[in-house]
Amino acid sequence: MSDNQSIIVVAVQMNALVGDVVGNRKKILSFCLRAKKEFNASMVLFPELALTGYPPEDLLYRADLYYQIELAQNEIRKALPKGMTAVIGLPTRKKGKLFNAAWIIGDGLDTYYHKQKLPNYGVFDEKRYFKAGKKSKCIRKKGKKFLITLCEDIWFKSSLKNIKDIDCIININASPYETDKHQQRLSILQKRTGQANAPLIYCNMVGGQDEVVFDGDAMLVDKTGVLVANTPLFEESMLAFEFGANGELKPLQPLLSYDDELKQIYNALVLSVKDYVHKNGFKGVVIGLSGGIDSALTLAIAVDALGADNVEALSMPSRYTAGMSNDDAFEQASKMGVKCRPLGIEPVFKSFLATLKEPFNGLKTEVTEENIQARCRGILVMAMANKYNKMVLTTGNKSEMSMGYCTLYGDMSGGFAPLKDVSKLRVFALSKYRNTVSPVIPQRVITRPPSAELAPNQKDEDSLPPYEILDEILYQFIEKDQSREQIIKQGFDADVVNKVIRLTLLNEYKRRQSAPGPKITGKAFGRERRFPITSGYTSG
Repeated sequence: MSDNQSIIVVAVQMNALVGDVVGNRKKILSFCLRAKKEFNASMVLFPELALTGYPPEDLLYRADLYYQIELAQNEIRKALPKGMTAVIGLPTRKKGKLFNAAWIIGDGLDTYYHKQKLPNYGVFDEKRYFKAGKKSKCIRKKGKKFLITLCEDIWFKSSLKNIKDIDCIININASPYETDKHQQRLSILQKRTGQANAPLIYCNMVGGQDEVVFDGDAMLVDKTGVLVANTPLFEESMLAFEFGANGELKPLQPLLSYDDELKQIYNALVLSVKDYVHKNGFKGVVIGLSGGIDSALTLAIAVDALGADNVEALSMPSRYTAGMSNDDAFEQASKMGVKCRPLGIEPVFKSFLATLKEPFNGLKTEVTEENIQARCRGILVMAMANKYNKMVLTTGNKSEMSMGYCTLYGDMSGGFAPLKDVSKLRVFALSKYRNTVSPVIPQRVITRPPSAELAPNQKDEDSLPPYEILDEILYQFIEKDQSREQIIKQGFDADVVNKVIRLTLLNEYKRRQSAPGPKITGKAFGRERRFPITSGYTSG
């Protein structure tokens, strides 16, 4: 087209706080000013629902939310740099209906695109709130035709139906992280660029929000499907490129190599802890440091997220705690610059046993007494957190949560569970990875057999199958939705499979009362996997 001009586009990888419309508005305008100053940008893109944060859930039913949005939009209209067009995700109301919208504002534009494909699976509940849009939206800027799409739209070939002669596809997102998600996204983007014969700019949110963590992963893909620009994962940043008069793409930053999977997972866990603690206004965290691998990894994540000064560890040994466990706990705390306070539970445990002596008279010692020890620790760690306005990080992993190998109101006590979606084998792998950054987790913690140390010479494998077997069965049952018979046919022992599935189903009541934790797999406990507590279901 004769009126085509060069244009600089910036995609903002933004960390929004759900419900903080004023704060998010200020951040949006700040990024607009930065994009103008640093790149002389004419178009700036923000993530899906950037103005409210994602997911706002039932805040979308609040009338006052839309009053705040309207005020924020007026401020943005007034303050947006001259000549700039911004594409901003927000919810909007029209004739009593709610829409997930992209607001296109500035340089003569003030219009909306309503998302057409509403996800209603996994962590997504968009059909609970929104109506689907019916019409596509293209805008023109400096002679170029841009197609506006919202997140899930791009996963469907039909979203580009009857769209012709576009110069570029814009896709703004709130797409949560999970393992291998980058490759899934890139594959879809490559299909759409081939379909449209046009480049695509993918803009995504970053940050932790309750049970999800957004990785960013902003990308520019040319019309041949080649990735030509991207952003660092798990941090706020901007992706800038010049879209030439003749359609040529000139990235204004170098193409980055992608982190390996363990580094990605670790950084996702760090960001989720950092944002959960800070966004909820806590001064820091308290961790029960047992000398085992789960609490060791949790401590490393917490320090990397919050700094050593904002993390306190408690060593709470019992009569069954091995001396090496205490030594390893204090060694790691010392290496990471964390204060580790010894609070032995023996006096408290004895007091409970004395109180219960008469009703327990004549009954054998078993798991009840083990759980009392865990609950002694739960009381102490929660008391310390309450007194110092900190939050407890629980240390249980996905394997234990699946099998109910954890104690309600004991080691499950706390506000956030960083390892909730991390299998035991992955805990080992992440611990080894963290030691390649700096050796903070004692090697003996990684190599010695796991134990809850609630009984003499106790080991996890006294109660559970070996983790190499357990984790694979759990993966097949939970994440792949395989039936009992399908798993057995893969060569697993039928009795072991039956036990794993029975305990997984039986312990739904525990998981329903557990602390939230970040999703990093394709099927996490919590809002993504919603099983009834009371059920007669058995897997076929």
